[in-house]
Amino acid sequence: MIARQPITMALSALLASATNTPVGRGRKPANTNPPYHLLQAVSAQTSGAPFADLNEDISLVYQITSISGPDPNRPDSHGVADQVEWMADKVRTAILGRDPATGLWLHPLVVPGAKVIGRSLDIEPGGSSDPADAIMSYVQRFRFDLTPA
Repeated sequence: MIARQPITMALSALLASATNTPVGRGRKPANTNPPYHLLQAVSAQTSGAPFADLNEDISLVYQITSISGPDPNRPDSHGVADQVEWMADKVRTAILGRDPATGLWLHPLVVPGAKVIGRSLDIEPGGSSDPADAIMSYVQRFRFDLTPA
C-alpha cells in the first residue's frame, strides 16, 4: 500500500518551493499572515485488489486553497481577486506545468516508494464571491495517480 503522508509532505514542499509562498497542511501556516496556501487531503481510490495490497495503484485528491490578504504595510488594504487568481495560477503551473521541449514536469513530485504516473485538475470551484472580504480564497482540487516504485 502506498502511504499518504509522504505524498502530502512531498506535495507541500513542491508547492512552497514552486510558488515561493507558505503552505499549511490543513491549517494556517504558523506565524504567517496571508498570502499563503492551505493543503488538504480529500479522497483516495484504489484500483484492483483490496486497499492493503502492496502492489496496487492509488489515486489521491488534494484540495489547495489559495488565501489572499491585506498588505501588512497598508492597514486599510484587503485581499483582492487579482492576487488570489495570480496565486491560483502559480499553483496550477507548479502542479501541471511541463517543459515544452521534454514534456517532463517543471516541478517533480518525488515520493519515496511510489512513482507519480498522472496529475490532473480534478475540480476548480474558484474564488470567494465577495471582493469586499478582507481575505479572499480560491479553491482547486488536483488528482494524483501513483503506482508502487
